[in-house]
Formats: sequence, C-alpha cells, structure tokens
Amino acid sequence: CVLCGRTDDCPEKYGEKRTYVEYNLTVHYYCLLMSSGIWQRGEEDEGVDGFLIKDIRKEVNRAAKLKCNICKKKGASIGCVAPKCKRSYHFPCGLQRECIFQFMEDFRSYCWEHKPVQQFTDKEPRGASPCTICLDLVEHLPAYTVLKSPCCKNAWFHRECLQYQALSAGIFFFRCTVCNNKDKFQKEMLRMGIHIPERDASWELEENAYQDLLHCYQHCDVKRCLCKKGRDYNETDSKWEIKRCQCCGSRGTHLACSSMKSWEQNWECMECRSIFAKSGNYRKRKKNSLATSEKTNGTNCLLEEPSPKSPRQSSGSPRNFLLQSPKIMCQNNLSPCSHLELPASNRVTMSLSPVISNRNLSLMQKCLREQRREVCNILKELKVQVKTQTTRLNINAENIWSSAVKGFRQRNFSPTNTIEVSFSNCKSGSKTNSFAASKRHFFQLLMHHLQNSSLFEGSSGKNLALDFQAVKENLYFEAGKMIAVSLVHGGPSPGFFSKTLFDCLVYGPENVKPTLEDVADVDVAQTVKMIQYANSLSSLQSTLQDCCEFLAAAECLRPVTTLCDKNMLVNDILTYHVIKRTIVPLESFRQGLKTLGVLEKMQMHPDAFSSILCHKPERLSAEIICDLFTIHSSSDVNKVGGADFWMSYLQDVESGESVVTLEDILLFVTGSCYIPSIGFDPEPTIKFLRIRYPIGKRFLNCLELPKTKTYQQFKNKMEITIRNTLRVERE
Repeated sequence: CVLCGRTDDCPEKYGEKRTYVEYNLTVHYYCLLMSSGIWQRGEEDEGVDGFLIKDIRKEVNRAAKLKCNICKKKGASIGCVAPKCKRSYHFPCGLQRECIFQFMEDFRSYCWEHKPVQQFTDKEPRGASPCTICLDLVEHLPAYTVLKSPCCKNAWFHRECLQYQALSAGIFFFRCTVCNNKDKFQKEMLRMGIHIPERDASWELEENAYQDLLHCYQHCDVKRCLCKKGRDYNETDSKWEIKRCQCCGSRGTHLACSSMKSWEQNWECMECRSIFAKSGNYRKRKKNSLATSEKTNGTNCLLEEPSPKSPRQSSGSPRNFLLQSPKIMCQNNLSPCSHLELPASNRVTMSLSPVISNRNLSLMQKCLREQRREVCNILKELKVQVKTQTTRLNINAENIWSSAVKGFRQRNFSPTNTIEVSFSNCKSGSKTNSFAASKRHFFQLLMHHLQNSSLFEGSSGKNLALDFQAVKENLYFEAGKMIAVSLVHGGPSPGFFSKTLFDCLVYGPENVKPTLEDVADVDVAQTVKMIQYANSLSSLQSTLQDCCEFLAAAECLRPVTTLCDKNMLVNDILTYHVIKRTIVPLESFRQGLKTLGVLEKMQMHPDAFSSILCHKPERLSAEIICDLFTIHSSSDVNKVGGADFWMSYLQDVESGESVVTLEDILLFVTGSCYIPSIGFDPEPTIKFLRIRYPIGKRFLNCLELPKTKTYQQFKNKMEITIRNTLRVERE
C-alpha cells in the first residue's frame, strides 16, 4: 500500500486492497479514507471511488515527510484531530495502538490519548455476560475491545464481533441484536469507530440465494379473465402480469383484469375481503379486488372495473368512439369515466341502474375536466415565479424519501429555481431521459411514497396521521412543500386527500366537521360505532364505562343523562381524533403548502383544486391521448392515411389488441406515464416523416412517426420500437 507500506490483504481490518496497474498504484481502502490531507473531489466512477489519482500522489508525497509516532517510519498520512495534538500514524499502526477512526462525516481520527470512550456509571453491573453475537463471555470493563449497547442496559459486545457484523449486515440491517434499535445504535457505533458500509447486506447480494422461495402462485382467478392467452399467462412489466392477493397469496389476477397499475400492491381476493368484513376490521378497502357478480334488473352485472388498457364495450358498439358524444357513450355503456373520478373518500360501489350511474358519472367527469383546466391555468400563473437558474437534486430511487428531504433542505435549494433531477443509482438515466422526464419521474415516485407513508392514514381518502418522530424532524412541513413544488414544477397531484383534510387546509380546522369515515384506527372506529348505535341509555352508559380511559385521554368524558347526548359525544370524539390530535402536523403541513403561493390559490379556488387533490387523475383513454397531441403533417401524409393510422392504433391499444399500453406511448414520448396537472411544456406534437421507425424526442415532447403504406406496417413498427425501448430502459 502506497500509504501504509504494508502488503497485508485483510479487508476486515484495512478495507479492500486495490491495485491499479495503469497507475502503478496499490492502496488499502481504509488508509485512503482516513488520510488527513485528501478529499473526494471527483465523481464516484473517477479515480478510486472519487479520489483522484493526482490527489493520491500528492497525499503520498505529503505523508512521506511525516514520521509515524508508533512505528517511527515515514509515510504517516493520518493525524489526530484533537486540538494541539501533533501525533501522526499509519492506519494499521493506529489500530494496533487502539486509536479510533470514525467512518462518518469528516472521517476523523483520534489518537490513543484523545479517543472517545463510552461512559460507565458506578451502577453498571460488573462481571461478565455473553456477547450477543458470538455468545462468548465479555468482561464489563471500559476497554477498547469491549463495547456496550447505547439502547440496552445489559447488551455487551466484542469490538471485533461488532465490526464483522457491520460488514456483513451493511447500513440497512446493522442494528442492536437485542432490541433491534437501528438509529441510536448505529450512531454510537460509528462514534466508537465501527465501519458500517453503505451497501446492502451480504445475504441480499448473494445471487439466487432465495431461488427456492420464488415459486409463486400464478393464475388469474377473476370471474371473467380478459387475457386471450389464458389464465396462467404471466408477462412481467405488462398489463398481463399476475398480482397475488396481498393477504393470502393464494389467489391472483392479471393487472388488466382488475384495472390495476403496475405499481399497485393493495389487491385482495374475495375470500380475504369477506373475512375482513365479518371480523369488523373491514371499513372500505382499495378498489381493486376480485370481481363478483350481482343481479341487476335481471341481468348479470360484474362488479369489476373495466381495465384502463382494455375497456369493455357493449356488444355491437362501434369502435370509432372518438367521434361519439358523452351522451351516446353513456347510452352504450361506454362512459370514459369510472369511480376513480369520485372523491377519494367516496369510492364505493353504487347500486344504481347502469344508465343512471353512467349519466351521473359522465356529468361528474365533465365537471372535473373543466375544473382541471382551471387548475392548469392557475398553476401556469404560479410557474411564472420559476427562474432559469437551476438547482440539481441527486436522488436515489431506492431511498426516495431520504434523498428528497436532503435535496430540499440543501443550502442552495430554492422552489423558484428550475429543478434538475439526476438519479445517482441509474448510470444511463441522463443519456436516455431528459431532465424534464427525470424530474417528472422523481415527483411521481415522491407522491407515491407520500401516499403510503406514515404521515398519512386511511385507505383511499387520507387524513394526516400523528407521527411524533416526523413532527420532531419537521417532515410534515417538507411534505407540504414537496406537494406544492410538484404541482408548480410539472409533477403529479397527490389525489389522495380526504374531503376533511382538504377542507381543514382551505377553510381552517375549526370550520370542519369530520365523519366516521375519517377514522382510520379500527378500535376507535368501533368505539364510536358502539356509542353511535346504542339504543338505550343503560347500554350507552355501559359502553362509556368500558371506554372511560379512552374518553378521558380524548378530553371527551362527560356525564350522560339522556340518549340524545350520544350525538354530541360522537362529534367530540371525531373532532379530537381526526383534527385536534393532529393540529400540530396540520399547521406544519399548511405552512409547507404555502410554498410558491399554492395554499393561497387553493383557498381562492377550492373547487378547482379539489379536483386534483381529492380525485385520482383521469384514466388515460385513446380520446385523451388523441386530444393531447397536435399533429404537424404535410399533404402527402393524408394520402397515406398517417393520421388515420395513428387514431386506429390508439383504439387498438385501448381495446387490448396491442402489446403496449397508452401509458407506454406517453412514457415513450414524454418520459412520463401521467399527464401533469400543469400540462406538458412544450405541448406534445406528432410529425410524420420518411423514417424507418418511430422516434420519441422527450426533450421536445415530440413523436416522430414513419410514413407507411398499410396500417399493419404502422402498427408493427410502433409495437416493436416502443416495447423494446421501454424494456431496455427498465433493464
């Protein structure tokens, strides 16, 4: 090693020993990390993990002038950081002399006199106890070779055992072996010189380690399977991928057969749903479940959603629906809307006749579209604040929340700057995606994470949850800020707010009356139901006696003299549990939403913003995609039917007669599988050119299509190009 001069190859002690023949250089990784006069000035793939070769040469020359205080030889590149301490030493010598090397922050080193030590009180039990890793006895002494757990009183370890455990488990799995604490334990171990590598656990990196566990149930059990290749057909990363029941895993469905998106995981079979319903723990589940049949007006009516990629059509219905009016579509049971467009808190199955249901949904669809156009214009007004000065966010897609919080809190971040996103764990991302596409993908991942995070609770229409750690770290403010920035910078809208949460944000919590549907806690909901449905004063008083501790904690304990007092009591419980209990997170969340003036616009235009915050985005259809793109064509395009081929292809994709989906087409052109609330900038266009295959120019949102003589040629080229391009990107 050019820094310590030793030939030892012991990764557990000195880190990986690396040799670079082209530079005539050999170095221990830990020797390089801990050297006092070198910094990581390059990218991760430059030099030695970001340490430039010329910087390493300079550090070797600097160390050559320093004598090690332990072995008395030259080349001591590591110095003690204690003030006025001038000791220098090699890394192996420091280990031998029991120095402490902190593998965090500035990678500090402390000599044997100034090293940090763990505090031992007089009350500490003396003697010996088993090391919870190797199970050999460890003496309870303040020694370098002994470490105690910061979170458990009776947990003692050998330093060597802890170091081996950390190298094996990595940063994601290294924790206290007694209480499973991670944050506090890792912080103390890093302080005491344990190196925790930033990688996955060794058992997770072993290839095919869990191959025997990968034999999964693969069969579509929906009453009417839409797949032409049969119920056992399973193709990953497509609408014919089979998802298993999240509860039992012994029932399955194709994504298309239950109207699911590829990232959705919350599907349950009918058997599990019935068990939940009978146990009283089932309030309202997500919309995707096995379809069941019900008699309506003497006909079989399947209670399943039409697939967003292959909508059902009534028998004999014409396929050129792009020319049909919404009224005709409702009469033909071809309404482009579904109960996805209902408010998130009201997505329940309707027992209306098909015609009446479709008519109401069509009117709601029309109203929502108008409101979303209004929001689009409002957000464009807010975007005027965004300057051309850029802020770069380095995002790790596997740890989206932590990297997003870190990016939003960095010193040079400003919501009025143009945001550029670079995915640190995707080496080819910047080559295949524009910054706009990467930014939209980042905001999509972020909104999906927020929806399923501990900051919110509820099944579909969500309210704020009470997370004390999140309050302490001010994460509710960051969540509100991220949603505001996403809306203005071209990201997706959340779409999962409950009406109660939205009203609290817009009108103030003091003017909102929550309902039983807003209670996510099953036990609290059951208590409220027992009070609400008490049919006599004695049963009411008995119920109150059983839950008096809960009522006292909620400050709702009051004398009840008449049966009608239960209504006021129920209102008090709901107000406490949904609003008063979360008043601190709510205020912090509101402050975050004030970013870029979003909350102010929400309060000025509540109906418009409700359409994007409380409703899921409208399902993509051939009509929507057709209206989204502007066709730039010459006269000879019409001769070969280019525009007609494009519309016919969209109809084939929507009806399930294609291997790609409408989302795939949008992703191919724009880098996004959704339409942002603010719209695309620039607006998507189509050009017909004399080229062999389609080209999606994401930085221009432009789709260049080939001129072909027949529709089948056009379709084949579209399918091959889009499918292969997206497959390569996924890989």
